[in-house]
Amino acid sequence: MGNVFYGVVNQSTGHMSQAIAAPGEAKGRKYPVVIGNSRGETLLAWTEGMSWGKGGSVAWQIFGKNGTPEGETGHADGVPSWSLIAAFARPDGGFTLIY
Repeated sequence: MGNVFYGVVNQSTGHMSQAIAAPGEAKGRKYPVVIGNSRGETLLAWTEGMSWGKGGSVAWQIFGKNGTPEGETGHADGVPSWSLIAAFARPDGGFTLIY
């Protein structure tokens, strides 16, 4: 459908929360990455405009502990064709996105 989502699995029950969608207009979103940090925040990142042999851009949103977006959605061009994105949480609680 052109959008990406994430959910949180309750460790006690094994049930997943309701899916949370990336904010904004959903068109051509693919290849999501989700990571949490020590502050309880979640980074949802995805590519846009990628297709067979064609690069695109990366977009991201940070969500608070309660699943609400924090700040603006980020965006950057330059994801090479045939590539994916990756992310990790830093010891200081920040996130690094690699593409």
